[in-house]
Amino acid sequence: MPTLVNIDTFPSVAAPAKERFPDYHRHMIDLYERRLATVAAARDAGIPVYVGTDAGGALPHGLVATEVGWLREAGFSTVEALDAASWGARAWLGWPGLEEGEEADLVVYETDPRADVAVLGAPTRVILRGRVVR
Repeated sequence: MPTLVNIDTFPSVAAPAKERFPDYHRHMIDLYERRLATVAAARDAGIPVYVGTDAGGALPHGLVATEVGWLREAGFSTVEALDAASWGARAWLGWPGLEEGEEADLVVYETDPRADVAVLGAPTRVILRGRVVR
């Protein structure tokens, strides 16, 4: 889970260190500048990539749509990016998919996320373990 939304903050995190800690600053900027190529290379090498955000610390929750957008910027197809945030990640975590008798976790959107992944940031309904929570 590359947490590209987190890496996007590296220039502002590193800026105050530029004069006193130039090696740290250069390293952070290097990580930032090659972030998309690095994630694309990992995928191309067969390394599974899933969506993560490191939310809850310095970053707020609710950034999955932005992270999926970054995967698109890294060259992932829309289906690959959505899979990294949904069914693929769920399977990797060992959770069942939509199967009879299993608790349902669903997110409903006004439009098809395959047409525009930005809609992920505006769900119209969220069902967690079979219960409507939004």
